[in-house]
Amino acid sequence: MNTPPSPPAAERTDGSSVRIGALVPLTRPGWVEAGQHLLAGLELAVREVNDGGGIVGRPLELVVRDTAADPQRAAAAVDELAHLGVAALAGEYHSVVARAAAARADTLGLPFLCSSAVLDALTEQPTEWVARLAPAQSHGWRIYADFLLSAGHSRIAVAAEPSVYWASGARILRDYLAPRGGTVVELDMRALAPTAVCDELVGNRATALLLLVGHPEPAVSIVKSVRRDQRLAEIMIGAPAGQPEFAEWATLLGEDSTAIPFLRYLPERLSPLGARVETALRERLAEAPSFVAFEGYDTVAVLADVLRSHGADRTRTAASWTRVAVEGTRGQIQFSRTPGISVWQWAWTPVQVVDRDPARPDRFRILHAG
Repeated sequence: MNTPPSPPAAERTDGSSVRIGALVPLTRPGWVEAGQHLLAGLELAVREVNDGGGIVGRPLELVVRDTAADPQRAAAAVDELAHLGVAALAGEYHSVVARAAAARADTLGLPFLCSSAVLDALTEQPTEWVARLAPAQSHGWRIYADFLLSAGHSRIAVAAEPSVYWASGARILRDYLAPRGGTVVELDMRALAPTAVCDELVGNRATALLLLVGHPEPAVSIVKSVRRDQRLAEIMIGAPAGQPEFAEWATLLGEDSTAIPFLRYLPERLSPLGARVETALRERLAEAPSFVAFEGYDTVAVLADVLRSHGADRTRTAASWTRVAVEGTRGQIQFSRTPGISVWQWAWTPVQVVDRDPARPDRFRILHAG
């Protein structure tokens, strides 16, 4: 692999901080609530690392940059953070943004531990510089497809917007369902108003509609239109990308927010560490933490372990992914090469299909696990 020299800032031994660059969406059109949860997890873990003595006596410092779901902005932030001498990069939620950041990090020789983005092809070519905690999209979405089949759904419509991420999701579903008797009809949301989606669902005799669209719009408007159409009283609405995970979804949709299954990356029961972190995150966020907050915490836990063991040298960090064995909030974290995945991958975090309980919209029901 390329081994660009680490800047002097990464090698200081004078008690100055060890810096980690954090990429998070904190303004629109980024998914702001996801960004806030991701940042809360990152910050909590940094505080705990420093309370425990830091990185061999040096404080750990988070240098945060808002990506606003903009790939170009993210790539520019990677350049800036590399120049500032960060030892590694962490974070990002949006897959298309994380892909731009990963490509730039690979070019610059800057280790990047991606927290939340799931797109399989995070980099075009295999790289030593990038590792990922979130499960690859192909893994999670196949589990979701299994759930659809087990629930009796074989005629599935997807309301899709143009995006590498949504196109990849539709392809994964189609390739998995077709040999098992399922069909996937794609509804192009560039051409359809939310109300017109209802006619398409009736015409295609779909029993399930999946939201492969942005949040809050047009996802919220589509849900409202379908829920109000008496012809579609029996149809299941699903959101594999996780739009219903956050409180804003319930706020915007009320009773319509429930019974919409989505993917969530949590175990059925949290470990003692996970339970302790959940309590601290709840206090920090003033609401129940999403799985994204746990992803943020685990990211720093891994990077802190690597930095303690191998120092803040970027090349040594990138060479150490194979030796990671860290107890995270959702299980033991180790990285390996996974077929079809170009980065070092934790295979796998726990995967659940859950929904909001109609009887209590603030409570989640586990429907399927993989």
